[in-house]
Amino acid sequence: MAEHLKNEPSDLAAYWMPFTANRAFQRRPRMVVSAKGMHYTTSDGRQVIDATSGLYCVNAGHGREEIAAAIKEAAYRLDYAPAFQFGHPQAFELANRLTALAPAGLDHVFFSNSGSEAVDTAMKIALAYHRQRGEGQRTRFIGRERGYHGVGFGGLSVGGVPANRRDFGTLLPGIDHLRCTYDREHQSFSIGEPEWGRELADELEQLVALHGASNIAAVVVEPIAGSTGCLPPPKGYLERLREITKRHGILLIFDEVITAFGRTGYGFASERYGLTPDIIAFAKGVTNGAVPFAGTLVSGDIHAALMTGPEHAPEFFHGYTYSGHPLATAAAMATLDIYRDEALFERASTLEEVFADVMMEMQSMPIVLDIRPIGLMCGIDIEPSARGPGVRGYELLQRAFHDHDLYVRVINDTMIVAPSLIATIDELTDIRDRALGALKSLS
Repeated sequence: MAEHLKNEPSDLAAYWMPFTANRAFQRRPRMVVSAKGMHYTTSDGRQVIDATSGLYCVNAGHGREEIAAAIKEAAYRLDYAPAFQFGHPQAFELANRLTALAPAGLDHVFFSNSGSEAVDTAMKIALAYHRQRGEGQRTRFIGRERGYHGVGFGGLSVGGVPANRRDFGTLLPGIDHLRCTYDREHQSFSIGEPEWGRELADELEQLVALHGASNIAAVVVEPIAGSTGCLPPPKGYLERLREITKRHGILLIFDEVITAFGRTGYGFASERYGLTPDIIAFAKGVTNGAVPFAGTLVSGDIHAALMTGPEHAPEFFHGYTYSGHPLATAAAMATLDIYRDEALFERASTLEEVFADVMMEMQSMPIVLDIRPIGLMCGIDIEPSARGPGVRGYELLQRAFHDHDLYVRVINDTMIVAPSLIATIDELTDIRDRALGALKSLS
């Protein structure tokens, strides 16, 4: 016990934690000190099963020695390489592997460090592309209610989560939002893509009529809305968006920060729907969460349009100090090797039906209002407390961790289960049983 207690800091006040109830956390911390496979070890020595792949990023399980070894070797060999006007071989090798994995036609990739940066990069590329083609008036973006696209001002603006937006003024001008695709009355307890809701995509035509297609740069959506509570798209919805955007010359940007790298049984969720957007933003699973890293995939046409101007000058005035960082590219290469060698995308596809059945067994709990499994992710809505939204959800978070040795992501009154792709059926049922225990304690 003493070995673990030394991992508890004596003062928790200095660190301002992100997206956290800091005061409540300091009263009763939830501290982890190590991780392996499907489990975290807490500061008091307990084994806690990870039901949400960290933050939807540890797709190959924790503590992968291959990734750690690659990072260590990179730190000794090349700890940093300047990204502006210079390069290092592995960044180019990784770019080739990622474009080979991506949907056909997305032949180029711009590296960054987080999903937020990848989305903001995508939006800047869209604006620059239209300007270069003589359509600089295409400056409007269309997002979607309940969409989450990170915390940069671009992603916040096209995002549709009210709590994320309310403290930051007017954000970017020229932004509209499609209606959220979720409707509990028509879709509750659906497995996979719900039958109802395809027609919601036609609202894009209304916005085109309102603003004029010639003024709209891009539509930005998640194929599956993840952070807001796992909202699968209605059947035919994404296909309809692709049809409308293509007809009007509007770029379609998919935010695949959560859905890429096996979460839906494919390298990218775009493949699940047989679609190729113009731009894809990715992050999280590309390095198994071991090193911050992200990227923005673009079509050959977009890239070619921007490869103009004097050859001695940058074609696109944008980038980050740590774009293509050697430690990050090493981690990504090792991660892609694991996905390939262990066939984890295929494994996720095989587990999808079992996972859905296991999750749906929680339907028997009276406080469970809806369950939405798709791929290896699932949103579970619980009845809010009379004391207000999010109160019962926070109680669930605490009881799951402290009393049932379960780490699970909770957003307001929605529990999100998104296990690593290495999870066994026994581990999936263990997650369910622990979640049921926590839910029963709330009832």
